Order: sequence, then structure tokens, then C-alpha cells
Amino acid sequence: MPEHTALAGENATTYPLAVENCGQEVTFDAAPQRVVSLDQGSTEILLSLGLAERMVGTASWTDPVRENLAQANGEVPRLADEAPTYEVTLDTDPDFVTASFGRHFAQGGVAERGRFAEAEIQTYLSPTDCDGETSINGGGTRTNPLTLDPLYQEIRELARIFDVPSRGEELVEELETRRQAALEDIGASDPSVVFWFSDLKTPYVAGGRGSGNVLAAEVGATNAFADLDDDWPATTWEVFVDRDPDVIVLGDLSRERAPGDQLQEKIDFLRTDPVTKDLTAVREERFVSLRGAEMNPSIRIIDGLEGLAEGLRSLEETR
Repeated sequence: MPEHTALAGENATTYPLAVENCGQEVTFDAAPQRVVSLDQGSTEILLSLGLAERMVGTASWTDPVRENLAQANGEVPRLADEAPTYEVTLDTDPDFVTASFGRHFAQGGVAERGRFAEAEIQTYLSPTDCDGETSINGGGTRTNPLTLDPLYQEIRELARIFDVPSRGEELVEELETRRQAALEDIGASDPSVVFWFSDLKTPYVAGGRGSGNVLAAEVGATNAFADLDDDWPATTWEVFVDRDPDVIVLGDLSRERAPGDQLQEKIDFLRTDPVTKDLTAVREERFVSLRGAEMNPSIRIIDGLEGLAEGLRSLEETR
């Protein structure tokens, strides 16, 4: 993705700017100057838009930052590997706080959006986490399957908020070009796929309405858990085996929140557990690994799409 260093010459946004965001109207009198991003997904969008100089804090990382963004990210303070406290967030004196997941703005999270508003701090929640006025990760349930459109909406809206709309269009165009290239000559085998994100005891798998299902649909695969409504529902290994997928997509998370976050832990478990070791996909090592961030609804989902498409091609060639 392109690197940017200046805002000059892109003053196309007319203020005050009103943005309808997950059931709330947020009005900006000017471009924010001090933004805290509470999730890796929103962080990487802001960095891709060349806004590192406006960022005063990041948090909630599952993986290393995208390589082309590492230098810019190195200039931004990391407030916490997981969610920061409200007090830590306020200590950065932000005028804008963004999040990819609504749990940060829910009770028990960093702080509800109303509390930030009382402190005269604007907030923004990714449209990928919204179903109408409901936050999916804030306790709601998705009624409409996720697509890539809300991701592109987020990029464009953040670019408008920060008065760099042309950068937003440029980023969307680049992602869409990569998406189309990844899908060229994709096979028509229609494999059944399970996306296993985390946890050894009760595996979290991709349901039928979230980002994992987007990946499956894009490459022409069948999500074996498409009948489940939640984005990442927990299931049992007995049910997992009953679905008998052709391919298992394994999340490789750099975090160590729970056993099974890392790729090798997942592979070792599948090979040795008496319930899973005889699965055809396990015996034939029909695995594709993706970074955790590549399985989330962010710009990294395009990296995930590229990796999944290439992995499926390689598996098809070895048959």
C-alpha cells in the first residue's frame, strides 16, 4: 500500500462534516489532530492513509503490523497489546477514538461512546462491526452477511474525516485490484473449509455471516459452518469432525491469550488428539495458515484472500 507523508493539497472535505456511524451521528468541525486507535484493523487503515503523525496511541494487537507500515507504526505509541483502560486512553489527550470492534465501546470495555462524548472526544466504530444500529462485537447478532463493502466504506469515511479523500479512493482501488488478481484462475473444486481462529478446548470457527465466510465465498469454497449465525462461534471437536472439511484454515496469532493461538499448537493438536487425528484433512495435511489479522474484517482480509487462494491452488496441485 502507498506511503504518504503530507496532508497538503488534499483539502477537499467540507466541514462541519456529519457521519452516520452505527446508529449515531458524529459531527466533525475540523480534521482530528490526535487519534487513538483501539484495534489493529483501524490502526492499519489510518497508517495506510498516511496519518501516523495524527496518531497518539494504538492497542489490541493480534499480529505484527503489516510490513509496509512498520516504519510509520514505529512512531506511534502502543498503549497496550490488548485493550487499554479509559484512563490510559485519556492520558493521550485524544480528540478522536476509533475501534474495529464494538466491545471497546460496550459496558466493561474501554468506555461507552457516551462517556467519550462527555469528554468532548469523537468516536468511530468500523461499519464492518455494525448491523444497522447494532454492534456485533458489542453483543449483537448479524442479520445480514458481511461483505467487503463496509470495509471500503470505513476507508472512505476515515479519509473524509481526516480531509484526505483521494487517499481513501486510492487505497480502495488498490485493495480491489489485488482482490481481483487473487481470484484469477481460481479453481472450481468448491472445497468445504473450516476456519479455526483459536482455542483448543472449544474451537472458535467462522460462522456464516462474518469475515471468514467472506473469504470462503470469495474463493468459491463452502464454509462448513455457514449455518451458524455468529461471526466466530465456539463449537465442539465432535461437531468439527462431523463436518469433515476438505481443508482446514488455521489462524496463526502472535498473541498468547489462550492455548492454541499459534499455528504449530493447532497443528500438533490436530495430529495427536484422538478425536481429530483421523480426519482426512489432517492425515493429508490439507492446511492453509493465515494470520489472525487476515481473518478479521480489515484491510488485511485482502492479504488473507491472497493467502487462501494461493493455498487452495497449491493443495489442488498436490492431489
